[in-house]
Amino acid sequence: MHAKSSNSEFTVGLFGIGLDVYWPQFEGLKQRLEAYIDRVEQQLQKPGTNVVNLGLVDSPEKAFEAGHEFRRRDVDLILLYVTTYALSSTVLPVVRRAKVPVIILNLTPSAAIDYEWFNRLNDRTKMTGEWLAYCQACPVPEIANVFNRCHIPFFQVTGMLEGDPAAWNEVAEWLEAGCVAHALEHNRLGVMGHYYGGMLDIYSDLTQQCAYFGGHIEVIEVDELSDLRKRVAGQDVKRRVAEFRQRFDVQADCPEEELELSARTSVALDALVERHRLGSLAYYYQGTGNKDNEETIRSIILGTSWLTAHGVPVAGEYEVQNAQAMKIMDCFRAGGSFTEYYAADFNNDVILMGHDGPAHIAIGEGKTKVRPLKVYHGKVGRGLSVEMTVKHGPVTLLSVVQTSDGKLKLLAAEGESVPGPILEIGNTNSRYRFGKGIRAFMNEWNAEGPAHHCAVGVGHISSKLQKLASLLRMDCVVVGAHDSTPRGCASNPYGPQ
Repeated sequence: MHAKSSNSEFTVGLFGIGLDVYWPQFEGLKQRLEAYIDRVEQQLQKPGTNVVNLGLVDSPEKAFEAGHEFRRRDVDLILLYVTTYALSSTVLPVVRRAKVPVIILNLTPSAAIDYEWFNRLNDRTKMTGEWLAYCQACPVPEIANVFNRCHIPFFQVTGMLEGDPAAWNEVAEWLEAGCVAHALEHNRLGVMGHYYGGMLDIYSDLTQQCAYFGGHIEVIEVDELSDLRKRVAGQDVKRRVAEFRQRFDVQADCPEEELELSARTSVALDALVERHRLGSLAYYYQGTGNKDNEETIRSIILGTSWLTAHGVPVAGEYEVQNAQAMKIMDCFRAGGSFTEYYAADFNNDVILMGHDGPAHIAIGEGKTKVRPLKVYHGKVGRGLSVEMTVKHGPVTLLSVVQTSDGKLKLLAAEGESVPGPILEIGNTNSRYRFGKGIRAFMNEWNAEGPAHHCAVGVGHISSKLQKLASLLRMDCVVVGAHDSTPRGCASNPYGPQ
């Protein structure tokens, strides 16, 4: 529906390693290992992923060529499949030149060598060749040693080439995390208006955001959106009103005039997104004393919720860090709705969380209600707002946290959205339960020092978030689990790229 922030495609580089002196010694070994690499490539082929397979690299000369080729092809991530023993000198030139994160695939062809069959071969040359086809684990310590000494970030998947869904699920998560990192690298984040005065926790360093996530930040005037509203045709307003009535549960007490104002602002927001090729937006404004700007902002909630559900997450109160968190969750296809603590319910051991909009209406439990409010609490104006509960079932919370030493980290928690009474006040509102209970959850979450907003998405995706943090060279802490103290993902000690 909206312009993409980039036409660049997520690209994965794949190569296998071996030792060229083996090939004349062991007939058929090279061909067998090349077939393994092709099998890996087949597993990597997914919509939206471009795979560059350079085959078997078995000498330093080929390693230099591979490094240049990966760099020419602009790969985002390298998968290094260890087919057999290989010298680290056949690996280092590839990844040094490419300068992207490396996933080492330590995948044996099957669960184990058939020892009886192997020992009946009665040909020690053939036996050695067969052993070398299972020798994936041998050079991994050597490679890890060299990568560590060269400050090259790397990660590992250990398992079997065939019949190992756990290993391939891990590979899939790395690819998904890489795809999200690619999307963030090319995202255009709009910031419109100014911070809500006095919310010291949400003030953020825009340069720091670019250092960790990449992308571009476009500074936008509210006046531009107000001007676009004036240009919206009446037929477009009627069309959006009809779309609102189809997508939302518009309550009977919503004035038609307010619905038309919201529709006009929504169409103007679409035009703003198209003009600046935005992939996400953070905004806040009062517009006091300027009728056009005040009307623009007070009628914005339905339009920002509409954008959020169509791949352009919008965070209120100029919460830049939470716009990033919402974008991450949306890129993982988990949603990502703007939320914060509301109240604790110790009778049922749940915490109520929500916000006054915008909402990610695509992850709502049923249709999102639209209600009229005579006052926006703590803000200027009146108008229409959204009331939504996140789908019942597993959820993940995510916060982008700025730490006291000037770094960014991810903070996540897995819980469950559960049915029960909510506050029918025209805001998003859900009931969440956590494994350790809400006392422990709130203590652990707050201890990590997040801003008071976070993003909530459907499903449990903390393992994917940890992988994303590793690729972005950030820490990731997961709290609230049954079985442990907060889990950290130490990722990389060398800071942002």
